[in-house]
Amino acid sequence: MLQHFVHYALHFVVIGFIAYLFDKKNWKKYYLVLLATMIIDVDHLWANPIFDPDRCSINFHTFHTYIAAAIYLVLLLLIKNKMLKVFFFGLLFHLFTDALDCFWSNTY
Repeated sequence: MLQHFVHYALHFVVIGFIAYLFDKKNWKKYYLVLLATMIIDVDHLWANPIFDPDRCSINFHTFHTYIAAAIYLVLLLLIKNKMLKVFFFGLLFHLFTDALDCFWSNTY
């Protein structure tokens, strides 16, 4: 139960703090950008079954691979647009959150 609470708190609450740290004036805009990074989970739709509580997302789903993480990191470092930087940071934070969940459940 605590694991699920921490997982979803990282996905929905902590990103609010991150958005605030990024830009105190426009934090709501950046919070929405960070929420938009949940689109990464579209790759769960072509898994069978779609949801498996005992499966680690990292390196199983297409957009949750090490290669994808490397691409997100390179784009984060190369792109100058602040909104896109936040988006790629959010993708990496999403992967961190999912990896933490894998470690917690010993499925990594």
